[in-house]
Amino acid sequence: MKRLVLISLLLLTACKEEVAQSTDPVALGPDTIGHFCQMNLTEHPGPKAQAHLDGLPGAPLFFSQVRDAIAYARLPERDHRILAIWVSDMGAPGATWDNPGADNWTEAASATYVMGSSLMGGMGAPDVIPFADPAKARSFAARFGGRVLSLDDIPDRAVLPPDQSPASDDDPAFDARLRALSKTQAGG
Repeated sequence: MKRLVLISLLLLTACKEEVAQSTDPVALGPDTIGHFCQMNLTEHPGPKAQAHLDGLPGAPLFFSQVRDAIAYARLPERDHRILAIWVSDMGAPGATWDNPGADNWTEAASATYVMGSSLMGGMGAPDVIPFADPAKARSFAARFGGRVLSLDDIPDRAVLPPDQSPASDDDPAFDARLRALSKTQAGG
C-alpha cells in the first residue's frame, strides 16, 4: 500500500507542469488604477509604470508616475520579489505628455531618464521621464530642461519622500546598503 501511494505521488509530481510567469507589459485600459493613488491612470498626464511581482501573474501594479515605481522598487518593505518593471517610452511614435500611450513600454532598467524637467508628473509632482532611445531623452532635456541619467544614477531623494529617503549626502554607506538590499529583493 505504501508503495502504491509513493508511486502515485511521484506520478503526480512528474505530471505537474511548471509554467513560467509572464512579465510581458500589460496595456493601459480605461479601468487601470494606480497602486498608490488608487486613481484611474488614463485621467492623468505623463509617463506611467508597471511592476510585475513574483506570484501575482497577470496583475501588475500600475503607477501614475514613474518615480513611484522606482520608489516602490527601492523600498525594502515589499511582500513579493519584483520580476520586471516597465515604463512608458515617451519617445515612442504618438506619445505625448497628455497621452503617453497605452502599450509603448520599455524596460525600466534599460531606459534613459530625464530628471528635473519643467513638466510635472501625473500626480502634480516632479517625475523622471523615461525614453528607450537616449538621443530622444537628450532632445527632451534640451527642450524642457533636466539631466539625462540611467536608472541607477537617479538619486533616492528624487523618488522617495523626504522622510523615507536615506541621508545620501550625510551617509553614502547607508545609501549603498539600501541600494544593495533593494537589488537583492528585486532579484537583480
